[in-house]
Amino acid sequence: MQINVMPGALQTVAAQAIVVNLFEGVTVPGGATGAVDRALGGQIQALIAGGDFRGKRNEVAVLYPTGAIPAQRVILVGLGKSEKFTLDVIRQAAGTAAQKARDLGVTHLHTIIHGAGIGGVAPELAAEATVEGTLLGLYRFHELKTQLEDARPDLETLTLVELDAARVPALEAGARTGQIVAESTLLARDLVNRPANIATPTHIAETAARMAAETGLRCEVLDKAALEALGMHLLLSVNRGGGEPARMVILEHNAGRDDLPTVVLVGKGITFDTGGISLKPGENMHRMKGDMGGAAAVIGALRALALLDVPLHVVGLAPLTENMPDAHATKPGDVVCSLKGLTVEILNTDAEGRLILADALTYAGTFGPAAVFDIATLTGARVVALGDHAAAVMGDEALIARLRTAGDATYERVWPLPLFEEYGEQLKSGVADVANIGGRAGGSITAGYFLSKFVPDGVPWAHIDIAGLDQIEKDLPYIPKGATGFGVRLFVELLRHW
Repeated sequence: MQINVMPGALQTVAAQAIVVNLFEGVTVPGGATGAVDRALGGQIQALIAGGDFRGKRNEVAVLYPTGAIPAQRVILVGLGKSEKFTLDVIRQAAGTAAQKARDLGVTHLHTIIHGAGIGGVAPELAAEATVEGTLLGLYRFHELKTQLEDARPDLETLTLVELDAARVPALEAGARTGQIVAESTLLARDLVNRPANIATPTHIAETAARMAAETGLRCEVLDKAALEALGMHLLLSVNRGGGEPARMVILEHNAGRDDLPTVVLVGKGITFDTGGISLKPGENMHRMKGDMGGAAAVIGALRALALLDVPLHVVGLAPLTENMPDAHATKPGDVVCSLKGLTVEILNTDAEGRLILADALTYAGTFGPAAVFDIATLTGARVVALGDHAAAVMGDEALIARLRTAGDATYERVWPLPLFEEYGEQLKSGVADVANIGGRAGGSITAGYFLSKFVPDGVPWAHIDIAGLDQIEKDLPYIPKGATGFGVRLFVELLRHW
């Protein structure tokens, strides 16, 4: 999409549609909304007085000026209560208005910058959130459809209109950031939405390599032979039953910059998870195409970090394999030696994500990181513990605090769980150094505790469990049904302010 910022008065713009907003409880609009209302002869006030618009969050009304102003339509979107106004409300309002514009057949939308006036948000942040919400809200996964009889054309251009010309440079900077972050999130959504017969380890690795070439990232893809030579036998044990060969993608931003701190991001990349020999129930198994949501988040985040030129050396690791049952598949009770040298008794082959992450976390140590983060659709227990609104996070308390700050800003929120050493008692094995499961009690925590055994010694680490957050079943204002891209915006916010 083409994103523009133009100085001028919104009520004077010739447009297919303009967007204005209103807080709940306001009866006499101010700012740009007030200027549009006065030009319309008080139509917005009349709408409020008649009880047809109250300004509730994401409430929408459409007015037709019939020549009173040059715009063909005015889209009015509610912001909710002013005391609850946040950056996420901006994203929601922008996404809601953009979807309404598309439903109306609008291809070029002009909009107020939500929050930059009476909302009191810094212009750059307001523009970023407005653009981000628009692009995220307009996302549709149509690449595999051949019949789109009811689909409206995509919005082609978004123009932010600002009365104060002195604020245009800040708005342009914010708009650029919002576009980069949103488009990187959409890349992750595409990867998760693609079915497993398309989004194989090879396909995802090739997609990452193409993206790296376009953005200046260094990319290396380790094939099965290279993984074997390294000794990444936990990753390969998961791959034993798969028809698709395993891969590990290594992306580097600012590769070779020894003067910058190094942060490693590790993303779980199970391209389809049957559970292996410990076979999952058939119901809803199709959702397991999204078990590479962590890897998708890392790939998307590295794209954004490169384009934003964040002053860090960031490494992204994406171990990729499917988890399938066949005559060669790993069996419950098998013992495998990890890259770190610890032996693992694999009591349940459906606890496979932690196995591929364990080897990748050990490999992360070769980069001499100042911090390591992993992100994974790891445990159903996370859904039971925290529901639909927060990822679970475990590990270093300082890193958790950083993640919570980033999560509050992006609304990709996280909540801490403990890693008391008593949880490690559940992972004891009679035949190996550690078992890969610890029973039902505290399932998310024992999974995190298992991973902690493979983190490079002395390196701060945090584990983010996003199980159940990679895909949603109903539309939200800027997250349509399907893949969410959860983790991209969280990581970008975290590392932009490192």
